[in-house]
Amino acid sequence: MKITFRFLATTISVLGLLCFGIQAQEKKISRTQLPPAVEQTVQRECEGATIKGFAKEIEHGQTFYEASLNVSGHNRDVLIDKNGKVVEVEEEVAMDSLPASVQSALKKAAGTGTIQSIESLTKNGNLVATRLM
Repeated sequence: MKITFRFLATTISVLGLLCFGIQAQEKKISRTQLPPAVEQTVQRECEGATIKGFAKEIEHGQTFYEASLNVSGHNRDVLIDKNGKVVEVEEEVAMDSLPASVQSALKKAAGTGTIQSIESLTKNGNLVATRLM
């Protein structure tokens, strides 16, 4: 998989706009408020994780549920649609778990700064972006 720096920089910029430019309506909820299909997915996704909390979000008129988790010391947020399908996963990842071309681009983007952590964004099962935290 060849990822150019330009593609990576564009992806990071778009991700920033999506994360910070669009405000979804988010409301903290309890696990008992999850629909049955979402609860089934949560059971599967939360295996071996510490649950930090749940939220209900409305984005572009669609309802989603977010499970915030801690997995082996790393944060992981799973966005699930009302039918129980995992739509998006944001997760802290280790640098060495990324392809060499992505590692190189991230190091170049960081310049002389220190990389505190890296977050990956997976949508519908496909890695779409990584960003420095």
